[in-house]
Amino acid sequence: MEGINKETLDQFIKESLFEDIRDGDHTSLACIPADDISEAKLLVKDVGVISGVAFAEIVFKTLDPNAEFEKMIEDGTDVDRGDIAFIVKCNSQALLKGERLVLNTMQRLSGISTLSSRFAFEVEDLPVKILDTRKTTPGMRFLEKWAVRIGGCTNYRDGLYDWIMIKDNHIDACGSIKEAILKTRAYLKETQLDLGITVEVRNLVELYEVLEVGQVTRIMLDNFERPILREAVQIVDKRFETEASGGITLKTVRKVAETGVDFISVGALTHSAGSLDLSLKVIKGS
Repeated sequence: MEGINKETLDQFIKESLFEDIRDGDHTSLACIPADDISEAKLLVKDVGVISGVAFAEIVFKTLDPNAEFEKMIEDGTDVDRGDIAFIVKCNSQALLKGERLVLNTMQRLSGISTLSSRFAFEVEDLPVKILDTRKTTPGMRFLEKWAVRIGGCTNYRDGLYDWIMIKDNHIDACGSIKEAILKTRAYLKETQLDLGITVEVRNLVELYEVLEVGQVTRIMLDNFERPILREAVQIVDKRFETEASGGITLKTVRKVAETGVDFISVGALTHSAGSLDLSLKVIKGS
């Protein structure tokens, strides 16, 4: 799982399993012998992009180090109903302990990758990048952002700590765009932090204020009508990166991209993605 911190992933799996199992899977403990072995397949019941096969292998091998895992489909692959993503053979009790964590996570991540893939497809021939946002599920951001990458879109900042984003609330609290930018530059100099700076503008008046001050990395043009957005991009004229944001959908993303912006941020990649229908079916037991 490229770009995923192993310690973070291990802790997520540990906490998620504890949430579900606590002092034991009493149904399985009551019904299934401790040494029973089962073989199961991950069945795709929907159309989309699969994500989380590698995650599933880690979960099952965490629960049963002797698990045998056969990957049939790679993460990031287009899938159809009836496809089999993997086959796992392991201790039956371990299989049932990991089943729900694997399915819940894979369905969520595959939904995000599927939606990300559709956004990426809409603009694949244009020089623009589709960005995700911080609108993620608490505790799952690192996985959801991985799913965005699998789907062909790009991660923005991971959190409040790795990129400066001066938004309307910061500007209103600070008093002005100029004051917010200058204070930010002074803070970065004092703390010796090397962070990119995005500043949000809501109209052309605010855009000109930013251009007068400069000293930013990117200008976020928030909720601009497309003709004004195109004009704003021309005004910036590549002096700074430009980003469009605000309610952008699959139906509108291409027209927004055609205005010439460098980036389009889409919160829907994570906050509005559905789940891909998947199921884990036992095919052989002993």
